[in-house]
Amino acid sequence: MNELLEIFKYVLPSVVVFAAAYYLIKLFLDNEQKKRTADIRMSGYKIITPIRLQAYERLILLLERISPESLIMRIHKPEFSALLLQTALITTIREEFEHNLSQQVYVSSQAWELVRSAKEDMIKLINTAATKLNDNATSMELSRKIFEISLSPDKLLYKSALEFLKNEIRQVF
Repeated sequence: MNELLEIFKYVLPSVVVFAAAYYLIKLFLDNEQKKRTADIRMSGYKIITPIRLQAYERLILLLERISPESLIMRIHKPEFSALLLQTALITTIREEFEHNLSQQVYVSSQAWELVRSAKEDMIKLINTAATKLNDNATSMELSRKIFEISLSPDKLLYKSALEFLKNEIRQVF
């Protein structure tokens, strides 16, 4: 029994020192792992933040470019018929939208859905204006009708989408 007590006197302090050292080393390594993970995450934010900001800028530019005023001023040519202008306006809206499809990765789902709805709303507005004209209408008549409809008290979706994007970017950045 005495020998067992002697062994226990030497082994117990060794076990306590080993357990304390193990605990401290484990704490240190866990802390270092957390620091490394935080550093990786921060470097990711440094890369993604400018890209996200650029995505918001591009979507705002898209919405501005598909507004009735901007769109008609860029596309309208006096020699166009109403049908030709309608086709050119819708094609331009779709091309602008397709050019910015990848931006949906960097914005919220709600923001992207509003941008998509704004595009559809503008196409609908153009088609509605075209249906209210006769078959041999000029591009000037179609332009006038689009402006009349866009000035109605109902708020166009592109304006709502613009406001939403601006508010979202203010919250995020």
